[in-house]
Amino acid sequence: MTTPRADAVHFPAGVEPGDVDLLEEVSLPAAWAKRWAVEPSKPTLWDASGGWATRGDLGRRTKAAAGRLYGAGLRKGDRVILSAAASVDLVVAHVAALRLGLIVVPVNGAYQKAELAHIVSDAEPRAAVVDKPEWVRWLAELAPEMTVVSPRLNLDDATAPSLDQLGSGDPALLGYTSGTTGVPKGAVLTHGNLLAGAESVRIAWRWEPEDRLVLALPLFHMHGLGVGLHGTLLTGASAVLLNEFTPDAVLDAANTHDATQFFGVPTMYTRLAQSPKVGELSRLRLCVAGSAPLSADLHRRLEDAAGVRVLERYGMTETIMLVSNPHDAERRAGTVGFPLPGVELRLDPDNGEVLVRGPNVFAGYWRRPEATEEAFDDEGWFRTGDLGEFDEAGYLRLRGRAKELVISGGLNVYPREVEDAIRTHSDVDDVAITGTPDEEWGELVTAWVVPTTEKKPTLESLRSHLDGVCADFKHPRLLHLVDELPRNALGKVQKHLLS
Repeated sequence: MTTPRADAVHFPAGVEPGDVDLLEEVSLPAAWAKRWAVEPSKPTLWDASGGWATRGDLGRRTKAAAGRLYGAGLRKGDRVILSAAASVDLVVAHVAALRLGLIVVPVNGAYQKAELAHIVSDAEPRAAVVDKPEWVRWLAELAPEMTVVSPRLNLDDATAPSLDQLGSGDPALLGYTSGTTGVPKGAVLTHGNLLAGAESVRIAWRWEPEDRLVLALPLFHMHGLGVGLHGTLLTGASAVLLNEFTPDAVLDAANTHDATQFFGVPTMYTRLAQSPKVGELSRLRLCVAGSAPLSADLHRRLEDAAGVRVLERYGMTETIMLVSNPHDAERRAGTVGFPLPGVELRLDPDNGEVLVRGPNVFAGYWRRPEATEEAFDDEGWFRTGDLGEFDEAGYLRLRGRAKELVISGGLNVYPREVEDAIRTHSDVDDVAITGTPDEEWGELVTAWVVPTTEKKPTLESLRSHLDGVCADFKHPRLLHLVDELPRNALGKVQKHLLS
C-alpha cells in the first residue's frame, strides 16, 4: 500500500498531487501577463490615493514602467532596492522590475543609515525606489551613482526590447535575513521559487479569482509580498492595499470592498480581538496568521467573538511558505500544520531541526558560498534553524529555534546586531538579547545587561542609545540587570538559562 504524501491534505478532492506542476507557468511575470490579458477591465488592486486599478491598467503601467527602468540603463540581473509604503505605484515598480529581469531587494523602511549601508555595500544595487526623504539623502551619500526615484518612477519614457523572458532558475528577489552572526545575508530567490511559493498557497487555501484580500502587511516582508501580493496576482484575484494597520481600517475595508480574506501577524489579531467590532471578521471566508506563533487562547477568542478559525502557517525568507494548517480539515491551534504542495519536510533525528526541500527553497545566499554550504545538508535539505515535532495526527508543532532569532510583531530581530550596538553604551559591560513571549507581539525584545559600574543603565537610556543605529522594532522593550551572563565552558552565553 502506498503511503499518502504529507502534502496530500492540501489538495482539493479529485486532484492528484503527482499531477500538479508548480512550475508549469515558468515565472510569475509570465503568469501575470496571461491573467491581465483576460477580462482586462476587472478591478485588481486598490489604494487610497488612486482607487481601483484594473488588470489592463497593470499590464499597461508595468510595461511602461519597465521601459523607464530600461531607459535609465538597468539591465537583467541588476539589483534594485524597493522600500516604500504599500501602494499601486509601488506594486507597478516591483512588477516592472521583475518583468525586466531585475533582482528586487525589498528593504524595511524603518532601517537606519548603517543598516541600509550594509545592504547597499553587499547587494551593489543600480537603482532604488524609495519614498523617504532621508533615504534619498543617505543613498546619495552611500552610492552617488545610483538612480534613486519615488514609486511613481519619474524617469524618461523608453521602451524595453523584451519583457517576461525569464527562466525558472533566474534570480528574482534578494531578501536579507540572518542567523546568529548579526550580519544580514541576502537570500537569492529565483523566479521559480516565487512561482512555486505562490502556487502552493493558491492550491492549499482554495484561492479563487473572486477572492478579495485586505492586505495591511508591509510589502518588504515575505508574508505581504511573496504571499499576499504575489498570490493575489497569480490567482487573478484582487486586493485592497492599506499602508498601515489599525483594526478599524481593516474591518472598514473588508466591509466597504466586500473582502473575503485577511492575512496578518499575531500582533494584528490581538488588536482585532480587542476591538468592539471584531465580530465583523465573520464576513471573511479566510483569515491567515503567520510570522510568529498565535496563542491557543487568541485562537479561541477570535472563534468565540467572530466565528473565525484562523489558519496558521509557517514560512521564512529562504523558503517563502513551507507548512500550513489545512483549509478543509481541522485547523489545530498550537501547530503550523502539514507541508504545503510540493514541499518535502523531515526532522533531523539528532536535534529535531526542521529540514525542507522543494521548488520553493531558495538558491543560496548572495556571494556567500560558505554560508550556503552550511545551510544545506549533503542531500540538499535546507536547515531552517527551527526545532519541531509532529503530534499524533502528523501536524507540525514548532518548539523553539536552533538559531537565536527574536520575532517581534512579525519582524525578525537578530540578537547579535542589537547586542553589538548596546555594548557601545558607556554603562554596559556585557549584554545578551533574547525574546520574552508576549501574546500581542509574539516576543518582546529583552536585554540582559551586566552594568560596568554602579551607575546602572535604564531601559530608556538603552533605547535612546540605539536611536539612529537600529530600527525601533529592534529596541529592547524589557531590561534585566544581572551580575553576569551564564556561559558554558567555551564561553558561549547560555541564553536558555536567562528567564
